[in-house]
Amino acid sequence: MTYGMQLPVQSLSTIYAEPWENDAGPAELAEVAGAADRFGFGYVGVCDHVAIPQRLAAAMSTTWYDPVATLAYLAAVTTNVRLLSHVAVIGLRHPLLTAKQYATLDRLSSGRLILGVGAGHVREEFEALGVDFERRGAVLDEAIDAVRAELAAGEQQPGAVQRPVPVWVGGSSPAAVRRAALKGDGWLPQGDPRDRMPGQIARLRELRERLRGADPITVGAIAEPLYVGEPDWPVGRRTLTGKPEALAESLRAYRAMGVDQLQVRFRSRSTTELVDQMAAFADGVAPHLNE
Repeated sequence: MTYGMQLPVQSLSTIYAEPWENDAGPAELAEVAGAADRFGFGYVGVCDHVAIPQRLAAAMSTTWYDPVATLAYLAAVTTNVRLLSHVAVIGLRHPLLTAKQYATLDRLSSGRLILGVGAGHVREEFEALGVDFERRGAVLDEAIDAVRAELAAGEQQPGAVQRPVPVWVGGSSPAAVRRAALKGDGWLPQGDPRDRMPGQIARLRELRERLRGADPITVGAIAEPLYVGEPDWPVGRRTLTGKPEALAESLRAYRAMGVDQLQVRFRSRSTTELVDQMAAFADGVAPHLNE
């Protein structure tokens, strides 16, 4: 079981952003991505929203860095860590444009792209861009096929280094799980609690076998928030805390469910504390994840 993380700063949703991120910017974003690179994280991920309407601004904020521009910036300050769009709402854009952007990103990063895609959920974004919100699932299905075909053909240059570029499908609805089983190289669940994951994974694998036979698929999960050690500040009741060995034992339950890659997130009060938590995880927890 490998591990990666969604990056701070580039999106400021109140669901997960820490207060210190409000005053942070590109330098802090690069610092955290560089730390992930040094500490052996499998990937760093960024989100995608084009525009947040006022009705959602209080909860979601209006700060959402563009994923392609952000990952291209981070490609220049990292060497090994993979670059994940988690997730790109590719149905909002023409498939040829999407393929061009992400092929270029894969080339600039020497083949480190993972293209995570999802259907989207903000109606106003679709309406503003002239895309049918009610057909977003069908549009995504068509877009995945078209983008895959263009990335594989490589007729427009610069082409992607990877052939094929891995496509991970995000979402936890029945339609999203089926889409992942049919069209994905990986699955990125969204918000499933731990106790729901075994059933979701069983359904995914059942559909995969029926639709794709023995083709492998990378199964993901998002862990509870983490704090390595004993915090002296309130980190929230759902946060897993404690000694590295205890955290590793808890997280190994995901591997037992059939999870291949685990997305982790750390509670922190500053960039420095976040980087320290990442280091503590890499040094003390990660070596025990696959025992």
